[in-house]
Amino acid sequence: MTRPALSLVPPPPAGAGVLYVHFHPVSGAVLDEETYDGLLGMLAEVTPVVQPLPPDAALLDVRGAVRYFGYPPAGLAALLRVRVLARCGVDCTVGIGANPLLARMAAEDGPPRAVRELPDDPETVAAFLARKPVAALHGVGPATARTLCAYGLDTVGRVAAAPVGTLQRILGASAGRRLHERARGIDPTPVAPDARARSVGAEHRFAGDELDPDVRRHALLALADGLGARLRESGQAARGLKLTVRYADGSTSTRSRTFPEPTAHTPELTAAAYALHASLALQRARVRAVALRAEGLCDAGSAAHQLSFDPADEKARRVEEAVDRARAKFGAGAVRPAATLWVA
Repeated sequence: MTRPALSLVPPPPAGAGVLYVHFHPVSGAVLDEETYDGLLGMLAEVTPVVQPLPPDAALLDVRGAVRYFGYPPAGLAALLRVRVLARCGVDCTVGIGANPLLARMAAEDGPPRAVRELPDDPETVAAFLARKPVAALHGVGPATARTLCAYGLDTVGRVAAAPVGTLQRILGASAGRRLHERARGIDPTPVAPDARARSVGAEHRFAGDELDPDVRRHALLALADGLGARLRESGQAARGLKLTVRYADGSTSTRSRTFPEPTAHTPELTAAAYALHASLALQRARVRAVALRAEGLCDAGSAAHQLSFDPADEKARRVEEAVDRARAKFGAGAVRPAATLWVA
């Protein structure tokens, strides 16, 4: 994007300057890595401060771009929608807020394919958050939401009004303080341009609409096995796992889980993938694709590991080491779980 001609119009005032962009391919297909990389490159034409959120979203800090181009955040968002649709055939939903939390929640406040801005005004932010269920706060999973609801804290407004000490007694010191801040719209997390290196993912597309949960589980096993091998080969471990399920109508569901400790152990990745899949209660859903993403990657050598006296766990880890050696010598397809042999 070229810089606009010099104008005597003063630049827009500083305010909500974080964009959360969620891509939606018009064809309904799943974004592949090449297309996603191209979309990230287009976002970088507006601002260098782009944080990838694979497989189909990103965060942008456009406060510098607002001053540089002389357009407000909503104007930049509308321009981005037109450009990615014209050049890549991909539409998007854009949320605008003062921080990543508010931008994400603004984007999710309604149907897809729109630009929604949450003004940087304390009263407006408080009113916007107060009516939301507590599960709508980013980072509050189903288990935490159930715990809070058991105490009558079922909306963000009620959480914000609760004493921070009460939340800390329920969730713990750190988690309680963080939840109290988020319920008031406070998110000090910066937009981190280099965040993509902290995740790795894989996807399986079915030949048609897949209704059989066992077939989907076999696909998840193959994905978890491949992710575990890639993590161990690169000397990394994952702090969490994210499941994305895409349906026949192009819509998606996502679930994520944080591990008690970083892991690259295939059985642990597989168990988490199965649990996330079960939590969706899909039953006879028409599924087109499933994807797993290992998130929060860290150096496996520096990750703490709780010693286990379970002989089955120790045996599984020794088998895993032997499988890794065989794959390194004979190729990635030399050894694979028997249940994945029928995954097409």
